[in-house]
This record gives sequence, structure tokens and C-alpha cells, in this order.
Amino acid sequence: MNAPVVAVTGANGFIGKAFCARAIARGGRLRRFVHTTSGSMNDAIALDLVTSDADQVVQRLAGATVLLHLAGRAHVMDDTGADAERKYHDANEHATRRLAQAAVAAGVRRFVFASTVKVNGEASTRGRPFRPDDAPAPDDAYARSKLAAECALAEVARGSAMSVVVLRLPLVYGPEARGNFRRLVDAVRSRRALPFGAIDNRRSVIGIANLLDAFDAAIDVRADVGGTHFVADADSVSTPDLVRAIARAVNVEPRLIAVPVPLLRIAGALIGRSDAVARVTRSLEVDPASFTVASRWIPRRFAIDAAMVR
Repeated sequence: MNAPVVAVTGANGFIGKAFCARAIARGGRLRRFVHTTSGSMNDAIALDLVTSDADQVVQRLAGATVLLHLAGRAHVMDDTGADAERKYHDANEHATRRLAQAAVAAGVRRFVFASTVKVNGEASTRGRPFRPDDAPAPDDAYARSKLAAECALAEVARGSAMSVVVLRLPLVYGPEARGNFRRLVDAVRSRRALPFGAIDNRRSVIGIANLLDAFDAAIDVRADVGGTHFVADADSVSTPDLVRAIARAVNVEPRLIAVPVPLLRIAGALIGRSDAVARVTRSLEVDPASFTVASRWIPRRFAIDAAMVR
């Protein structure tokens, strides 16, 4: 029996490339979508999800059983211009709506959407991780656009034969990861002094292999995994523990300075970086239990090795 065809948007991103490489190695059948083709992915399909003709998108999806939607405008901390909200909603909400409409028309059976923990807010209460039935509380344009995308997807799929799985992701770490994880790796590798030693928080993260396992479980159309779920490593970590794990992986001694958190907050306010300080000092945990129950996916333990920080 032939493996189902899985269409993947954002196939040239950090997560998309990792998913496609593993799927191909395992004999998977993929249809890769990218915004712009490159020499390394000249067999991928170039498709602008915001502007492409709707009929063209339907044709490109014809024959696919599952759609894994990874494309979108990623969170950029300094993207606060007047048109930031519009850019995020165009790339995340409106593109997802058009893609979902095309998927229904093309007969796609399952739509798996990579969302973000930020839909629920920037911080959780210590010892009380976010759960799928918690009220959303997005705090910036990126999070609002991802929540709007979730709602648009549910609206389009309602009454159709297409099931929807929304996975809200915390920070993802692994080879070629970008954003906050890459900045932290670079800081540790360069032996920069980091004033995080006194922070006592709990943060959910997920390794790329763990996330790919979760995607495999979500893609299995035989399993009833529809709905919204969180995924994360089995262990939450503190910011200092994350720094120490990265330091071990790059074979350096971590330079952690124990600056009291109230002083960090004052310093952040003085230099206009209050949000950045809040992110590294507060707890942000999620509960992946609902997805484990629905899919039998077992989260891996938190671990960072040399291969993950290259």
C-alpha cells in the first residue's frame, strides 16, 4: 500500500527541512511548497499563499491526503512598525484561510497547523501549565495573527470532511534553529557573560526530533487527534538550565552571573527591553497530555547535544 501524499508548506524553513528530510529518508511521499525555489530545492513548488490564484492552489493540492502547514510570518521581536499587524495577518491568518479553502476543495483529509504557545500568552502561573481549554490571551501582533489563523481554519473546515489538528508550539531547538535559540547559542559559544544565574523559572521547549514525532502522530489519519493541543518535551527547564545545557553541547563553561531578577527588570526598563527581560525570567509551561492521550505520542526528554547547536 502506497504511503499517503503529505503536502508541506514552508518546506525550506528550519522545521520544514527537518520534517521533509526525515520523511524522505523513511520513504514518505511529499509535495513540498516554498515561497521561492532555490538550487537545493528545485523540485519544490513555488507558491505565494497570499496572492496565488485560488484554483491554482487547489490544483497543486489535488491528490494530497494530509496538509502540514508550517509557512507563515515568524515572530520578530523588533517588528513593531505601523503595518506589522497587517503583515502578520496577511501571512498567517489570510493565507491560512485561503489554504484551508483550497484544501477542502482538493479533498485533503487532514490539515495539521503549527501554531504557537503565544496564543495563550507570554507567561503561565508556576505549577499551572497552559492547557488547550484555557482562554487565549495573545499579547502581540504575531500571536493575534496565529489565533486568527486557528479560528479561520476551524471556520473553513466546519461541516467539511477535513479534520483539523492545531499544535501550539513552545520554543523549538535543534540544528539550524533560528530566533531566540540561535541567539542564545551564539552568546554561550562566544563566552558572553549572561545575567541569568538567579532566575528560577520553568519553560517548556521542544526538540526538533520530538516535534517531528508529534507531526507524524498528527498526520496519521487513522487516529482521532482533531482539535487543539500543546506539544513539548517531557521536562520543563529554567533559563539557567537551558544555558548550561547549551554550554555542555558546545564544550564551554557557562558564564552565568546571578543578577537578582528585580534588578534585571529595572535594567530592562531603563534600556527599553522590558519585554525581553520578561521573556527570560517568567515561566511559560504547557501541558501536552491531551495530545498524548489522543495520539499515543510520547514526548522525549529534554536533551541538547553537539549536533543540535551546529
